[in-house]
Amino acid sequence: MMITLTVNGERVTRHVEPRRHLIDFLRLDLGLTGSHAGCEHGVCGACTVRVDGEIVRGCLVLAASLDGAEVTTIEGLTDSGEVADLQEAFVARNAAQCGFCTPGMVMAAADILRHHADADRAAIREHLSGNYCRCTGYQAIVDAVAATLSERAIHTPADAGRGDRTQEAGR
Repeated sequence: MMITLTVNGERVTRHVEPRRHLIDFLRLDLGLTGSHAGCEHGVCGACTVRVDGEIVRGCLVLAASLDGAEVTTIEGLTDSGEVADLQEAFVARNAAQCGFCTPGMVMAAADILRHHADADRAAIREHLSGNYCRCTGYQAIVDAVAATLSERAIHTPADAGRGDRTQEAGR
């Protein structure tokens, strides 16, 4: 079956077997190996990618179903700079450990940053609960996400607007 989709901002047309999973399509056909195939049952979250703006398990989605879709992998997310601060927080807190789960964790954490800017530690844990890490015990990962949310809250556009009003009021 021939499909055309956008992967990390690039239009891609390929022939895919009807039963080929998205994670295999990305890794084997496109050479995008940042996302990992872990359990291959949608349980571990190592294969988390974004499809049309929502995170999905790449091992549960058939590539053939994505004709016309927009897919973002960890490579695309990194190249966009969208999560540079989150990735820095992961490094600063040693949240990556062996790194196998890290791409999926960052994709899931990016979803928190996009959709749940007011998430507390319990909400962060709940949102990441579908992503398994065998190394860190999650504390460092939750710390990195919470720190990034806090930093972004300090530097929101609303604050910049208030700054402008403050400057105007001071004139």
